[in-house]
Amino acid sequence: MAVCRAHVPPFGAVLAAVHHAEVVAHRVGEPFGSLVLAVAVTVIEVALIITMMSAKGAKGAGLARDTVFAAVMITCNGIAGLCLFLGALKRGLARFNADGTSTVFGAIITLAGLTLVLPTFTTSQPGPEFNDTQLSFAALASIAVYGLFISALTVRHRPDYLPVRTDSDASDDTHEDDPPTSREALTSLVLLVLALVAVVGLGKGVSPTIERGVDRAGLPASVVGVVIALMVLLPESIAAVRAAQRDQVQTSLNLALGSAMASIGLTIPAIAVATVWLSTPLLLGLDASHMVLLAMTVAVGTLTFVRGRATLVQGGAHLVLCAGYLILAVSP
Repeated sequence: MAVCRAHVPPFGAVLAAVHHAEVVAHRVGEPFGSLVLAVAVTVIEVALIITMMSAKGAKGAGLARDTVFAAVMITCNGIAGLCLFLGALKRGLARFNADGTSTVFGAIITLAGLTLVLPTFTTSQPGPEFNDTQLSFAALASIAVYGLFISALTVRHRPDYLPVRTDSDASDDTHEDDPPTSREALTSLVLLVLALVAVVGLGKGVSPTIERGVDRAGLPASVVGVVIALMVLLPESIAAVRAAQRDQVQTSLNLALGSAMASIGLTIPAIAVATVWLSTPLLLGLDASHMVLLAMTVAVGTLTFVRGRATLVQGGAHLVLCAGYLILAVSP
């Protein structure tokens, strides 16, 4: 029991960080709010990956790949699929802005292929990893594409990421909560920074618990990455589902796809820099079954996000892909 209590603070810090990020997000509004949440979650993810890689040494070589791929599958299929399903269940069709959603999904495909698929087929290194030149290019390319996405999201094409308005939306607006005051948002911003610092500091404490739990359950080591992704994405998943229940499907997709984009565009460069002082190889390339799942996600996601509307069938298809990924994670 004492061990369990000792590891409650890290998870509590994660919940606190995302809660305060939600307060700030509510104040600044869409699409900036989704960006705040995505960056906060990614900072937590990077902190946990680096602390666990430094503790595991060579055994943690594939941890970044496993966690980033898990985040992509959970966000693009699990969170997005559930939100589309709920939106379609409420209105018959889940409607969203196809221009912005398809743009960010295309960027996710580009970075996923570059950082998670291409290393499997390079020949400079014996395993599924980049050499120094290739890794540097992948890191810079990830930052560049993410920077372009931020520019489109916040300045150049901001309307593409705003919720789609319909004639029946007026009656729903009366139920929307008032945004927090500037003082409340500033307080939450300070507490958000403190919570993120706490997550970084407590990461070393929670990582042995995750590893022991996976080992005792007899699960593959790659499940550690899935657990990390599920842990850091859970509060954000709740926020996305709540938005979908309020018929704010675009906000839900901004949260889901923005998190996937940040997970690749920020995590890979951060881990690449960390390998300078970590004496750990960085295995990034996916195996065959995971590449098949990624290819299916690309195909189904393209057909879903370019239309600007989705039915129960499309939401269900994404959920099945997420479930298939989780099944293969525990039983390869």
